[in-house]
Amino acid sequence: MTEIIQVVTTAGSREDAERIGRELVEQRLAACVQIDGPIASIYQWQGAIESAEEWRLSIKSLRALFSDLEAAIRRLHPYETPEILGTEITDVSEAYGEWLRTELEGS
Repeated sequence: MTEIIQVVTTAGSREDAERIGRELVEQRLAACVQIDGPIASIYQWQGAIESAEEWRLSIKSLRALFSDLEAAIRRLHPYETPEILGTEITDVSEAYGEWLRTELEGS
């Protein structure tokens, strides 16, 4: 069974989030990208505490595609160091899992 993952990244604008999400789906690196926000982010960057309004992308994909997905996010993303966090999904409905695999395994 191919492992399903969810990858999370954030973007500084809704437009960037939608552009990244659409490209990942068009490249068949993601079966679905959900965008929510704005969210408030507080983080350390280059020795200072920063805060920003961001949009979170929840990207549904397969573990086998993670390297290509990561490379695409880095290429598409305006941030110098974008957040790219992958989590294995251990439980998924049968119908959703079949749909996701059908969309991506031929890529």
